[in-house]
Amino acid sequence: MIDPKVSLTIAISVAVVAVLLLWPVRGMLWRWLRGLRATERVLMEDALKHLFDSEYREHIANLQSLSGALEVSGNRAADLLRRLQEQELVDFDGNGYRLTPEGRKYALRVVRIHRLWERHLAEETGLGPDAWHHEAEVREHTLSLEEAEALSASLGHPRFDPHGDPIPTAAGEIAPLEGRPLTDLAVGELAEIVHVEDEPDAIYAQLVAEGLYPGMRVRVIESGPQRIAFEADAEEHVLAPILAANLSVLPLPKDEEMQGPFARLSSLELGRKATVAALSPALRGPERRRMLDLGLIPGTEVTAEIRSPGGDPTGYRIRGAVIALRREQADQVQIESAA
Repeated sequence: MIDPKVSLTIAISVAVVAVLLLWPVRGMLWRWLRGLRATERVLMEDALKHLFDSEYREHIANLQSLSGALEVSGNRAADLLRRLQEQELVDFDGNGYRLTPEGRKYALRVVRIHRLWERHLAEETGLGPDAWHHEAEVREHTLSLEEAEALSASLGHPRFDPHGDPIPTAAGEIAPLEGRPLTDLAVGELAEIVHVEDEPDAIYAQLVAEGLYPGMRVRVIESGPQRIAFEADAEEHVLAPILAANLSVLPLPKDEEMQGPFARLSSLELGRKATVAALSPALRGPERRRMLDLGLIPGTEVTAEIRSPGGDPTGYRIRGAVIALRREQADQVQIESAA
């Protein structure tokens, strides 16, 4: 015969487990289902983004391209497309999949939130360029339309993200693509970088390491099947064509000139003076505000006075005070008129 106390203990345990599993909203089963629904929504929104990006770049989106972009199996991608069609967000036109008007509207909302987050991360946090895209990929699925508008307002309603991609308006309008690959420029041609492609990660990391960003003026020195050499910020850069093709540029009129030439503050020798020409546009967020607070604005005179035994940091006299800057910080300050 079962001990009544044991029976009671078992009954209480079963009840507790049932409560933990089935309690509305907070129960484990409810949380799991909510997480599953969230995962499904994320995948569907990512699929809509892929379809929009394909159309925007005049590419054809198909089962294979979606599977590769989302890193899911072909069966999973097919199921996503089927459900998007059931919701009348996607159509198949015989060659590939295209967004319906409602699907495009939904996709533009996600793209807008993503690019607003990238701008916020670049301007308001200390995150490096290699983290903006991936952090925004997570955050884009957690913001309501009202919160997105508040974020846009806090940033001054920017038109472009930090990579040069246009940010869709709240009304669903988006500027057309501009520019052409750097690899299309002829030797001697002057242009301005208008977009730095942030995918794939490995290529983007190399472009960031080269210090390349939208707004820079470049002039091609050499162009061939093995390498593209060009001048930017008074420095020569050499890239493989596969890397250079991820930079979009707008050719400038022949009578335009390269900016500068400017040197970097880090190149200033001890005892020498120079005048600040500009801060690099790549310098963003709290670090940029700190440099401005130190008085590093165009026209400020700077003197290199002392360097640590290890060679870094260097102490610069700025407006009567000696300020220590690391080399990577001084690299972001453009100077001219060295004396």
